[in-house]
Amino acid sequence: MKNLSGLGKLERTRLVEVIRNTKGVISVADASDILKLSRNAVAKMLAKWAKKGWLSRIRRGLYIPVPLESKTSDVPIEEPWIIAEYLYSPCYIGGWSAAEFWDLTEQIFRSIVVLTTQKPRERKPDIRNTKYVVRTISKKAMFGTKPIWRGKVKVSVSDPTRTILDMLNDPSLGGGLRPTVDVLRNYLSSEYKDPELLIIYANRLGNGAVYKRMGFLFERLTPDEEGVISVCKAKLTKGNAKLDPKLPAERLVTKWKLWMPNSWFQENLVD
Repeated sequence: MKNLSGLGKLERTRLVEVIRNTKGVISVADASDILKLSRNAVAKMLAKWAKKGWLSRIRRGLYIPVPLESKTSDVPIEEPWIIAEYLYSPCYIGGWSAAEFWDLTEQIFRSIVVLTTQKPRERKPDIRNTKYVVRTISKKAMFGTKPIWRGKVKVSVSDPTRTILDMLNDPSLGGGLRPTVDVLRNYLSSEYKDPELLIIYANRLGNGAVYKRMGFLFERLTPDEEGVISVCKAKLTKGNAKLDPKLPAERLVTKWKLWMPNSWFQENLVD
C-alpha cells in the first residue's frame, strides 16, 4: 500500500487492518469488530477516512476502499453483486441478471435484479451509477439458488430453473414477455433443461398464474413435453390471468385461462 498521506501512524495502521480483514465492502459493524472499538467511534473514523479520499461512501454506514491508482474517491462499484448482498441479505440475484450469468440471454441489461425478503423503501436504487431492481419475496420463496463467489464474498444467484420460474411468475423480471420467451426457449435447448424440477419449483411457489403461462408456452415451444403440459392443465385455478400483466390484453385463450395481446393472435402465436 502506498504511503497514506494525511493520516497519522495509528490511523494508517487501523485503515490497513480494516481493508485487509473485510471483503470489498466495509460496514461500521464489521470495522467495529475488527478494531474492537465502539460503533460510534468507528462511524466517525470511517467518515473521516472517506473525507480524506481513502474510502468511498456508498450508503450510510457502508463504504468501499478507493483503489490506490484512483485519482478520485468517486469510484464505480466493481462488484455490484456484493453490494446487493450487504444491503439486501437474505437475497439472491435473479431475473435477467441470473439469465445473463447462466448464458440464457444475449441481451445486455443495465440493471441488476435482486430478490429479497426485506421490504426496502427504494425499489430502483442507483448506487454509484449501478442500478438495481429490488423485489420482495416471502421467506418460503427463498429456494432454488446457487452460491457463487464474487471475490471473497459468497453471493446467491437463482439457478437456471428458478430463473425461469421467476420469469413465469413475473415476466417483467425477464425484461418483458418477449425477452422472457427467448430465455425460456434458450433454457429448453440448454444443458440446464429440467422440466421435472420446474414443476417441483412451481408447486413450492404455489402461484396459479405460473401454470397457465407455463402450460401455454410449453405447448407452443416444446409440445413434446406432454408431462409438463398435462400437469399445468391439472393445476389450472379458477379465474383468468394475463400472459404479461404489464401489457394490454384484449383476447382470452379459454383453454389456458389467459388474457393476451392481440399481437400474439396476429402473429399466429395463438391458435
